[in-house]
Amino acid sequence: MNITLTAPIHDSFRVQQVAGIFDVPLAEKTVQSFDVETPDLTASNWNIGLIVGPSGSGKSSIARALFGSDLYESIDWPENAAVVDAFDSSLSIREITALLTSVGFSSPPGWVKPYSVLSNGEKFRCDLARALSLARLEGGENRIIAFDEFTSVVDRTVAKVASAALSKGIRSRSIPGRFVAVTCHYDVAEWLEPDWILDMATRKITWRCLRRPTIQLEIHRVHHSVWSLFARHHYLSSLLAPSSVCYLASWNGVPVAFCAIMPLISRKGRRRISRIVTLPDFQGLGIGMRFAEAVGDIYHENGMRLNITGSHPAVIAHCQRSPRWRTVNVKSCPTRAKESAIPRYRGAGSRIVVSFEYIPETQS
Repeated sequence: MNITLTAPIHDSFRVQQVAGIFDVPLAEKTVQSFDVETPDLTASNWNIGLIVGPSGSGKSSIARALFGSDLYESIDWPENAAVVDAFDSSLSIREITALLTSVGFSSPPGWVKPYSVLSNGEKFRCDLARALSLARLEGGENRIIAFDEFTSVVDRTVAKVASAALSKGIRSRSIPGRFVAVTCHYDVAEWLEPDWILDMATRKITWRCLRRPTIQLEIHRVHHSVWSLFARHHYLSSLLAPSSVCYLASWNGVPVAFCAIMPLISRKGRRRISRIVTLPDFQGLGIGMRFAEAVGDIYHENGMRLNITGSHPAVIAHCQRSPRWRTVNVKSCPTRAKESAIPRYRGAGSRIVVSFEYIPETQS
């Protein structure tokens, strides 16, 4: 494809001064034309693409030429509405929360806040979910969503984790459609694991199979005081029982996830996970449940069995899919009015709570 970039020159005395002093050929500098190799977007052998290159290399221009209205750029969020209320009204709350969870924003307390109060990392994931909702509304699996300025406003750890979460969601089909990231950051490539890369530095396409770097967690027994780093991110009560045994998962020395264990009442030799929280910047990779399973192995080695009871869709979905968790109880729990400052809506006052028992890998 041949791309021609044109920049308007607004003539003025100062513009002419700069042109004269530095001998700038204004006519030549306002037009740039180049050939660039482009992917076959109709091919069936790809799910994720990446257009990457230095600033000013023409990434956005080639993306607009390739994707037109399918190129997602920033959209205003309502100031006086929760995040979940900013999605198309035809989407169910289950579809909205599934999209948010699949891009690594799996915090119910965050879902009910306005977009404006969220962190940059949370805002970025909300933008991703809102862009990807278009594929659910229009076109399904064949719909292409291209996202300009991908990861440009977040720190690089969040960028990598969010890229991996997105890749996981698309390849597992929990996120519909195909996705193309447009960015100046090369560091997301191995985390996004794209099927093709258009590098605007060379203007060439590379088809490749990158493998995501390994995430090595360290697990430590910790004091109850560590809970203060995680309490506000838990979707139920922020209280922690004094009798809890606490564990911390860290990645490269940075706290990532917290797990608290308590005895299972009237069940000798059994324990239950009473709290498990992954910090928002690290959500979407399955770290929380891998952490829970590692703790389960610790207890199994000491002759004890471990249960988890939860209502979060991500926890329930993981345990139902995994051979390492066995369903032991399912019940519907009414939400008590005193637990919320918001008056209950009809039909919104109950939640499904499921209990699972951990099955060590040697027994699964």
